[in-house]
Amino acid sequence: MSEQKEQSVKWWQREWTEATKGAITKAFFPKIEDRLKLRLNETPNFTAIVTGHGNIKAYLHKYKIIDDLTCPSRIGPQTVQHIIFDCPLLEKEREKLKAVVTRTENWPVSCNKLRVQCHKKVKEYINNIN
Repeated sequence: MSEQKEQSVKWWQREWTEATKGAITKAFFPKIEDRLKLRLNETPNFTAIVTGHGNIKAYLHKYKIIDDLTCPSRIGPQTVQHIIFDCPLLEKEREKLKAVVTRTENWPVSCNKLRVQCHKKVKEYINNIN
């Protein structure tokens, strides 16, 4: 990496770390350098989950688009964390993801570890969400 590019990445990382927004995306991509190494060809569902934007009730409620942020499971608010780790409506799909993760890690793991260690399975899980 050229010195100029290296300095740019360091500056970007500093800005990214200090930013008060983007907490969900930061959970999946905490290091700019690691993100730049990826070739992402992602789906709308994946993008919605890693940004927390889109057809997620907590997001829609935040902007007063809907009144109720409760998940259709009626367990709690429909947030990214709930969708990935807790929603009983997705238990069958989550079991496949957990099987891959628990080969090397304890469940639950961080969103970053999910993305790094089993990107393909995470993408499959997310893309099966309606």
